[in-house]
Amino acid sequence: MIFRQLRDKPWEEVPGGIDDRYDRGAASLPAATLGLRMFMAVVTVLFLLLIIAYGGRMASEEWRPGPNSKLLWLNTFLLILSSVSMQWASSAARRGQIGGVRNGLLAGGVFAFAFMAGQIVAWWQLGTMANVGISNPAIGFFYMITVLHALHLAGGIVAWGRTMLKTRGDCDVAHIRLSVELCTIYWHFLLLVWLVLFGLLFSSNDNLGWAFH
Repeated sequence: MIFRQLRDKPWEEVPGGIDDRYDRGAASLPAATLGLRMFMAVVTVLFLLLIIAYGGRMASEEWRPGPNSKLLWLNTFLLILSSVSMQWASSAARRGQIGGVRNGLLAGGVFAFAFMAGQIVAWWQLGTMANVGISNPAIGFFYMITVLHALHLAGGIVAWGRTMLKTRGDCDVAHIRLSVELCTIYWHFLLLVWLVLFGLLFSSNDNLGWAFH
């Protein structure tokens, strides 16, 4: 019995071999889910490279910590509320509650737009400060990091808008559940990325803050 088990080749029990078994496992995921995972992997590498470059520039003689502010704390709180609202919509979709889906998506979108508006105000306030120059690598990285994150959130807002349109009228929750769940995953991902970037910005500031008066 033992020798027979040792001679067994489990992959031969699957038609086409072990490669086909793994291919079928991957194919069982919706194409949209696979696409989102691949996209998030690329974005993760992009921000990791940016973080590495940021850390390297902090050691340069031209590096000067940026101005102190509390505005980004508010923006971070708004993004957290947006992510929580999207989770509310996702949970409602799993329960088949279209009302909860609509309310969660609406709240998530409102908080996301508020976050974007807060970021724009932060850029404007920083640009109006006479003693802050773009030649300072810290300022340049601040713009690069926050704008790049905002662009990715803007792409998420486009997907959010399409999902909102699907909830109009007498819709079947089952038909929009995947869209809601993917939006929620992306929102959580962007929140995690922002928290890492937020901590990175704070770590380079002697006053522990990027908040503009």
